[in-house]
Amino acid sequence: MKPSARLTIVWLGVNLHCSSCLAYLTGRTATVRRDGQLDASRYHEDAGVLKYVNPHIGTYGTSPNDNGGMIPSVGVPFGMTRWTAQTRENFISQVPYHDGDSYVHGFQATHQPAIWMGELGQMVLMPGWTEEVKPAFEQRGLSFRKKDESSTPYVYEVVLDADTEGEHDWDLTEAAAGEGPVPGGAGQVPDDVREGANGRTRKRSNEPKVFQRSIRTAMSALAHTGFLNLEYEDARPKGLDQTPIEPYVSIQVTRQNWTGHVEIDPERREISGSNPQRQDYLLGPDKPTNFRGYFVSRFSQPFESYGITFGRNATEGVQHASGENLGAYVRFCDSTTKVEVRTGISFVSIEQARRNLDIEIPDGTTLEDTVRQAKETWLEKLGRVTIEGINDTDAQHDQRTIWYTGLYHALQYPNDYSEPTHKRTRSTRTFYNGYTDSVHMTNDSYYQSWSIWDTYRAEHSLLTLFAPERVNGMMRSLLNIFDWSGRLPMWANMVETNIMIATNADVVLSNALSRGFRSFNISKAWDAVRKDAYVPPERDTELLYYDREPNTPYEVRAGLTGYMEHGWVDNDRWSESASRTLDYAFNDAACAVVARAAGEHKAARELDRRAKNYARIWDPSTQFMRARNANGSFANDSQGWTEGDKWVYTFDVPHDVEGLASLFEGGRKGLKAKLDEHFDGGHNMHSNEPSHHVPYLYSMIGDQNSAAERIRRIAFDNYNTTSAGLSGNEDLGQMSGWYVFSALGFYPVNSAGDEYVIGTPFFEKVTLQLPDGVATGGEPGKAGEGAKRLVISAPGAPDMPFVKRVTIDGKLLHRPIIRHGELVKARSIYFEMSESPTTWASAGSF
Repeated sequence: MKPSARLTIVWLGVNLHCSSCLAYLTGRTATVRRDGQLDASRYHEDAGVLKYVNPHIGTYGTSPNDNGGMIPSVGVPFGMTRWTAQTRENFISQVPYHDGDSYVHGFQATHQPAIWMGELGQMVLMPGWTEEVKPAFEQRGLSFRKKDESSTPYVYEVVLDADTEGEHDWDLTEAAAGEGPVPGGAGQVPDDVREGANGRTRKRSNEPKVFQRSIRTAMSALAHTGFLNLEYEDARPKGLDQTPIEPYVSIQVTRQNWTGHVEIDPERREISGSNPQRQDYLLGPDKPTNFRGYFVSRFSQPFESYGITFGRNATEGVQHASGENLGAYVRFCDSTTKVEVRTGISFVSIEQARRNLDIEIPDGTTLEDTVRQAKETWLEKLGRVTIEGINDTDAQHDQRTIWYTGLYHALQYPNDYSEPTHKRTRSTRTFYNGYTDSVHMTNDSYYQSWSIWDTYRAEHSLLTLFAPERVNGMMRSLLNIFDWSGRLPMWANMVETNIMIATNADVVLSNALSRGFRSFNISKAWDAVRKDAYVPPERDTELLYYDREPNTPYEVRAGLTGYMEHGWVDNDRWSESASRTLDYAFNDAACAVVARAAGEHKAARELDRRAKNYARIWDPSTQFMRARNANGSFANDSQGWTEGDKWVYTFDVPHDVEGLASLFEGGRKGLKAKLDEHFDGGHNMHSNEPSHHVPYLYSMIGDQNSAAERIRRIAFDNYNTTSAGLSGNEDLGQMSGWYVFSALGFYPVNSAGDEYVIGTPFFEKVTLQLPDGVATGGEPGKAGEGAKRLVISAPGAPDMPFVKRVTIDGKLLHRPIIRHGELVKARSIYFEMSESPTTWASAGSF
């Protein structure tokens, strides 16, 4: 998911520069000693494969669109809150960290799921060591050296210059940007043509500097809590006439235009408060007026003094306040050298934030304890995979680092917004529900952050393999949202935002059903997708439903009125009409899968017929898909597209590639010629999701050799281990999902079904310890099935791109297709590779 307009940037390259990046080259995670030399940190023992994860990948770009939109966050898989160093204020089109920045302005509890979505309920902690408290963003920034920064999934470390002078980075604040290009999330009526972005530019490096006084910082986090360790170090020569200065920690509670509250409790050594900011406030029909992000921060040291801040102004001795640009601070004795800050986050209440803190990081817990717990949680997922035999080209293309970091990215969303009520794992949980604007109790998880236009393509298939225990709960959350709102979500960020197009939650549900997941209400799933397929949105014939149109009803299938009348969405009545038509046809195919699972076979047959509607916008005279007007005439071929053009959308029929091929003059040969023209002409833009399945179409029409060549070229050009290592926005795991699957040797082209299309494996051997429940619909221990060990072997793959033969448990495959059931029950998938093109699977997949 990207914005309405994009820039084209030229690739110039980015250097590896930070200690964490250097560590990946040496095979160990590292930090920096006081003498400036790299050394192993006490936090990094038993890190296992996490040494290959580089959270800085995707944190650099010269515009929001050539930026992966990632942050070097700490947390746990699917956690409600992520914690990151703040180098800029985030808003829609900007995340709180950028690898090109030189100052840290805080440590932020963030809930911004993607660069083009809004933050909600955040708070920021920032240490200081000056005579006057500096609470404002531009005042409080402290410089740091890249060699003093280390980032892993379980701990972030940095050394800050406590003597940083001046004010910095006002231009990186939300206020300076006026909330950014889309205030409140709302956009302008867009131009029809949207240009794509690729490329990178070289970043600057910091000049070395000796810090006289520094603040050594380490941060870890769990699902609802963060742990910040601050060590105040004075390296100035002893004996000089030096006035003692009390160290302090300030908290930013709210920004301008948002009224929060804060309270200081010296006896408990706590600061608590709430922030109602929700940056997507103009999008969608839901208005959750009671929403707040709550926090409780508990300090290890007694307060020497304290006060409240409004912007730059600090008032000592005040314990509670409400207002905009609100904050608080606490000072400590001037002899203090170490402060620990443990913070609980909640969307329910202050009391629940304190409960989250007492459950996850109770008094007496050390930072090492929290680091160990976060590390073990990530290893439970990533440690299930062992990779051997990589293409050892150069450090910036280390495939293990790209792959493990990709899996780390892909296991963050959708995130679980439910909160614990007891230390027992199976205790009742609670959550704030933005749709009902109230607090609920549940015995289940509640998942939010649904970037479905992006993630339906590969991310949800990936979750069925690597997190099957969560898939049924995610489907139940989708259906709960249907109960509360009357619609399945499109792009939910606490509530519906109406971002992007189509009802691709239909695909997510069909994906789960096709893979054997059944622990949710299938009858209700059919009710939900049937409404998507047959009931147009409110005011369908009145509104354009353009991207980010403010204050609209649930958009769902905008233009469904025209689609049901004559089989396409009219370009002269609705925005993005051609893309909608193609997506609705695919959505219909997904709805048919759900209908069959619910026993509605007649309805399934009707939906299968409607799924052929993609052909209604085929222009045989140009051999392209093309938007059509209400009277049947074709529109200008530059119109009607969603983050793409006629090139990529001509191939947007993942559910019926055989039918697509039949439209071309020459059938498969015509489709292959168009694919060649697409790639060779520079039209493929992997930085955006509609392109992700396209190279696999070669395999499906019997040209597996071209598929192999294109896939490897895409992987090399669009992924690397630097901070600029993603060519486009990550979009909640989809960019990485493509690489994770492709490196294994297959990809889910039709994610509504159960098939994976074979491409070209990157590694010689991958051993997967698939989780319990992967072969039993997400139900651990069912039918005596436990965890599964699968070995994918491809001897010579790093240097041999072409597939000569494939077997599953010794059985020869003749088509380039692996079904999900075969995959999760297999013990061995063997690829015989070749340096030169082969004739394997030349009959294609149909």
